[in-house]
Amino acid sequence: MVDEGAVIEAIELEGDDGAKHALRADKGGMLVVYFYPKDSTPGCTREGQAFSALEAQFAKANTKVVGISRDSVKSHCSFKEKFDLSVRLLSDPEKVAHRAFGAWGEKKNYGKVIEGTLRSTFVIDDARKVLRVWKSVKVDGHAESVLAAVTALAGGSAEPAAKKPAAKKAAK
Repeated sequence: MVDEGAVIEAIELEGDDGAKHALRADKGGMLVVYFYPKDSTPGCTREGQAFSALEAQFAKANTKVVGISRDSVKSHCSFKEKFDLSVRLLSDPEKVAHRAFGAWGEKKNYGKVIEGTLRSTFVIDDARKVLRVWKSVKVDGHAESVLAAVTALAGGSAEPAAKKPAAKKAAK
């Protein structure tokens, strides 16, 4: 997994809107890149909902958020619609971004060692420099921790995120 200070290679992935998106922040801003294993699974749904609920607060810190999984664009579109997600989801079926960030490898799943997506999050700047890294992410409270970090990086004070009511649709 890449460390803070590393510079990520130029990568473009197809988004849920059908367009190619460069993994790079806007000029002077930051980009949160979170890797998750699979659309429409309980943990991945809660993570997408949490980042979506905080999207306006990330924007105040001049930060955009993208989620990346190996799922298809079609799957991403269904996932976003079903759970009312607003963050951009990018498809990485060839694991180009996964490998570049080190978000693919061995992990334990119900006691078995398997190869798969390592749930992790990165904050990068407009030069593709990694500013922050979260490895082995636990979903609950994670989006709030990332928001606090980007707010601090942007020179602001991190306000605790307001508790949102439970999402309308829950993962099955």
